[in-house]
Amino acid sequence: MAGAELRAESDSLLLQLLRDLEELEGWFSLSKARYAMGAKSVGPLQFASRMEPHYYVRTSETQDGPQKLWMVRAVAETPEEVGPREPALRRRKGLSRTSKPEPSAAPEDPLNWFGILVPHSLRQAQASFQEGLQLAADMASLQIRINWGRSQLRGLQEKLRQLEPGAA
Repeated sequence: MAGAELRAESDSLLLQLLRDLEELEGWFSLSKARYAMGAKSVGPLQFASRMEPHYYVRTSETQDGPQKLWMVRAVAETPEEVGPREPALRRRKGLSRTSKPEPSAAPEDPLNWFGILVPHSLRQAQASFQEGLQLAADMASLQIRINWGRSQLRGLQEKLRQLEPGAA
């Protein structure tokens, strides 16, 4: 009987270890990319001088229920221009020599910082970390719901204790 219990405990520990190692997939993919491209090709020196987030965390604004967190993909928003689009005086001969470049609709993909042809392992690392962000938001939302439910349950239990005939 003790042997079967030890085997079951060993199996459960092994499964937990494999789950934990699976969570490290993003880091393994990143190390593969560093190996394939060279250690100096994938590092902080290739980061953009001005980084912009690709995702934001939003929260719900509820008064009576638990808050909820979710991930929102960032979209570059350009403010509306007020006033006429053309200057008051127009030059009739020739076209304007200076033109403004159009702002990009979305933030630049950080993989482009490391070159045009990046290894597949770097793309896998990016996908793993993006999935990790979503999981973190889901876990935080779940923790908020659990805490809210526990506080609601405690409040109801207090009210029940006060309603008991022997409570004085």
